[in-house]
Amino acid sequence: MAGEMGKYIYMVYRTLSYGLSPLLYLHVQCRRLQGLEHPLRWRERFGRPSLPRPSGPLVWFHAVSLGEGMAAIPIIKHCIQQRPDLTILMTTTTNSAFNVIKDRLPLGVIYQFAPLDTPAAMDAFLGYWDPSAIFLIESELWPNLVLGASKKGIVVALLNARMSSKSFKLWSAPIALPLISLMLSRFSLIAPISTIEAIQFQLLQARPFTINFAGDLKYAVGHAEASEQESAIMEDLQLQLANRPVWMAASIHKGEEEVMLGVHKVLVKIYSNMLTIIVPRHPEEGRQIAIEVRKEGLNVVLRSSGEKILPSTNVYVVDTLDYCCR
Repeated sequence: MAGEMGKYIYMVYRTLSYGLSPLLYLHVQCRRLQGLEHPLRWRERFGRPSLPRPSGPLVWFHAVSLGEGMAAIPIIKHCIQQRPDLTILMTTTTNSAFNVIKDRLPLGVIYQFAPLDTPAAMDAFLGYWDPSAIFLIESELWPNLVLGASKKGIVVALLNARMSSKSFKLWSAPIALPLISLMLSRFSLIAPISTIEAIQFQLLQARPFTINFAGDLKYAVGHAEASEQESAIMEDLQLQLANRPVWMAASIHKGEEEVMLGVHKVLVKIYSNMLTIIVPRHPEEGRQIAIEVRKEGLNVVLRSSGEKILPSTNVYVVDTLDYCCR
């Protein structure tokens, strides 16, 4: 009965996502004008390839953004070592991930932007690339992707599987539980990062025999990947920070800088030479954050400016994405 309900809810989701396709097209165009989508490769978001598919077996790795994409690279390298005959396809959804990861993938790996989870985009993508297996990173649980792949007989795995308390609550709702249960039943492997995640996936009715621990893949992304130039940048940054107490607010969203500046004002009463590092989730918001910092009468340096951190610097805003600050 639960399985039939899941299939019914999926058909409703598929119909709705099909009907919303024109609005999603307009949404992507607005994002493109804002610089949030690639100006030339935005069509890939609708399942339209920009590169030819090589012959032979192909494996698809998908991660939403930079951190998840970097975590996939060690696995991709291992796959290439074990199976050099495989073609590897890597997808992410954000420009920030694309700008960094494209230069770190092994030679021969195909890099595309991931399709939206609409029937037309996903069916076109799966039909063109025809992967033998799909490895999703962390929490990319999309119905048209997972169930569309399953219908085609494609093996699907979830690596570094995460489930936030908010997501767990949403998926546990009576209307969503049959759908997530149906989706999780299609996975051949779920590798959670902790026991808590494992329990949550089981409570969402994932099959216990598919759950296997593998640790957090992000710890596999080591400094060995840094080039000599990047290592020199890191050493220079460490010298600039020497002998100063530092705290960092990482991956903050718009508006949260106000809270961080409040924390800075408290800490500076205890540590007079305190340096606050702010890393916005979206680097393009760095300049606006710098404006807000200056309004508070604080000395701020933007990483993109290339300026050094001086003893008089109060706040350092990391508005770039690269190895040193990923």
